[in-house]
Amino acid sequence: MSLWSQDYQSFRLKLKEARQAARLTQIEAAQKLKKPQSYIAKCESGERRVDIMELQKFAQIYKKKVDYFLED
Repeated sequence: MSLWSQDYQSFRLKLKEARQAARLTQIEAAQKLKKPQSYIAKCESGERRVDIMELQKFAQIYKKKVDYFLED
C-alpha cells in the first residue's frame, strides 16, 4: 500500500520532471529557493509535503503554471 495517493505521486513526478525540464539540479533549484538541497529531495520523494505557497515558488523557478503540477 502506498503512503501517498495516486494523485500525489503524480504531483511528485511532475515536480521532478519540471525541475529537469528547467535544466536545474536539485542543488541549483535549492539555491534559487534559498533552501538546502535536502529540501528539494524531500519534496520530490514525498518525505515532505508541498504547500500552495511553496508550489507557487517552484512554478516560478521552473517557469511553469501552478496548474501544470495538478493536471493528470
